[in-house]
Amino acid sequence: MLRAMDAALESTSTSIAEATRQSPEEVRTQLRQLTDWLSAGLASEAAADMGRPPIVPRDYIAALRKNLLLELDGARGLAADDVVRVLIKVDEAAEGWKRTDRGKFISRLTGSDCADAVVAIAHDIRSPLCSILLLVDSLRRSTKVVDTSVRDRQLGLIYGAALGLSTTVSNLIDAARGSTLVHGRPTPFSITETLLAVSSIVQPMCEEKGIPLEVHFPRNDIRLGYASAIQQALLNLTSNALRYTDSGSVTLGCNEVMGTRVEFWVEDTGPGIPDHVVEQLCYGFPPEGAPLRFSSAGLGLAIVRTLVEAMASSLQVDTGSTGTRFSFILELQPTL
Repeated sequence: MLRAMDAALESTSTSIAEATRQSPEEVRTQLRQLTDWLSAGLASEAAADMGRPPIVPRDYIAALRKNLLLELDGARGLAADDVVRVLIKVDEAAEGWKRTDRGKFISRLTGSDCADAVVAIAHDIRSPLCSILLLVDSLRRSTKVVDTSVRDRQLGLIYGAALGLSTTVSNLIDAARGSTLVHGRPTPFSITETLLAVSSIVQPMCEEKGIPLEVHFPRNDIRLGYASAIQQALLNLTSNALRYTDSGSVTLGCNEVMGTRVEFWVEDTGPGIPDHVVEQLCYGFPPEGAPLRFSSAGLGLAIVRTLVEAMASSLQVDTGSTGTRFSFILELQPTL
């Protein structure tokens, strides 16, 4: 049985790597968690001793199951109980995947309420697209020289709508792709440059709304981590904070908590979020009747949580009647 699982692991890693342009080592590392869990189950007398299954993408599990069946078909001397037990546990791992953010999102798109999910996503795409079309048409039809301040405001609105549209589409792609959001090894990067990149992208939104963006930088700048994932998470949080803050300010920052522990946060002075809504917003779609603090699809917050959890952390939310603070702490080794 162990030889069959190892063979299935190798063939599955190769096929998935070729299809997704990942390295076989990256795929093998994820699948190894599952096969190690299955192997431990064979050596354990009680199923409870196995613990919870590791979270592995559903398509990975399906491919491994198919290749494992092929290996078992030609194997001899296998105990029927072991075969049944392993296959049941493979199915259990697939069910565990469905409880993740990406699993819940995919279930929404393929389940009985998929029509509502598609409508919510389409609404998030249509709203900024209509704004862009109307504003561009207004500029195009203007028969006289437009006042600079009016033109700048319209361009700022266009930029904000385009950024929202781009972010929604990126989140949709990432939610469907999921498994490759954070991959490879951590590399040295500048936290300051990452924060400045986020700031520069949202600056037109700040200017259009008249909302200042304060940025707090850490003392130790260069660390080992996943710069693109951190930037994407912070961009989602910052653009969302600006979108729903009409007065006051938005703060983007990072500080050292202790040793290698680094905290990133985005804080705004917009409307607060009820606790029961916060608990549900992180799972891809907001609950029915939720305040319009997030988009109707709610993909942005789900993607942030997926990114943060992929970096071995969790998204924290502090909110009240007004003001909301999103934060996450990462282990980022300083570089010399």
